[in-house]
Amino acid sequence: MESMSLHGKVAVVTGGAGVLCTGICRALSAAGARVVVVDLRQEAAQELAAQLCAGGGEAVGIACNVLDKDSVTDAARQALAAFQRVDILVNGAGGNRPQATTGPERSFFDLPGDAIRWVFDLNILGTILPSQVFGKIMAAQGEGVILNISSMNAFRPLTRIPAYSAAKAGVSNFTQWLAVHMAQEYSPNIRVNAIAPGFFLTEQNRFLLTQADSGELTPRGQAIISHTPQGRFGTPDDLLGAVLWLVSPAAAFVTGIIVPIDGGFSAFSGV
Repeated sequence: MESMSLHGKVAVVTGGAGVLCTGICRALSAAGARVVVVDLRQEAAQELAAQLCAGGGEAVGIACNVLDKDSVTDAARQALAAFQRVDILVNGAGGNRPQATTGPERSFFDLPGDAIRWVFDLNILGTILPSQVFGKIMAAQGEGVILNISSMNAFRPLTRIPAYSAAKAGVSNFTQWLAVHMAQEYSPNIRVNAIAPGFFLTEQNRFLLTQADSGELTPRGQAIISHTPQGRFGTPDDLLGAVLWLVSPAAAFVTGIIVPIDGGFSAFSGV
């Protein structure tokens, strides 16, 4: 268990106040890390940081737009001012939007370019820019861990969400590229991995998976459950074991991988 400890480590989590990353921030804090909650919403970031501190941890909340490199650079400056180093970066900012999703009211041919661009920018650029800024700090230190958030869609593209599927495939590819680049060019003690969540109910996908009025599953939600051997959606807690393993010294020889956390979805052919 000592190899899973994060005592003395500083962890930065972008999108830190989101549904899934709130749980990640809590788990990192419980494992002993000092946590920098980075989110577009300053009040939400600071509120979560205050909760972590009230629970006996050390944390700060910082407002940041991950699509603005100057904003990310300023967040890094504040993180260093608070804790003097950065050991872990979790690139948790990401998501989809209804306007980039096909359906009866919007065909693939009618998806607006600005909506597609928004999804690509948030998921890919929102991963690359923080990796540049915080990765440079790790390069100077000679050690560090970057954990990206990919998706099952990167392995098996899903219907209706072409932009999100392609963007997450890009995140997986970038993860593998960056793992090699950081190890060869800067330090073999800088590791880069990703997790690929299966189906988790979030604010971005709830409109696809549940009925707004009743909360019952949509046909799409029912199809997902029927193709998930464990028969349920994931919860934020389902991510935590893999996250803590990948960012801890227990995974010291693990880099360049994407770990599915999907209840068996990727293993099931449907038959």
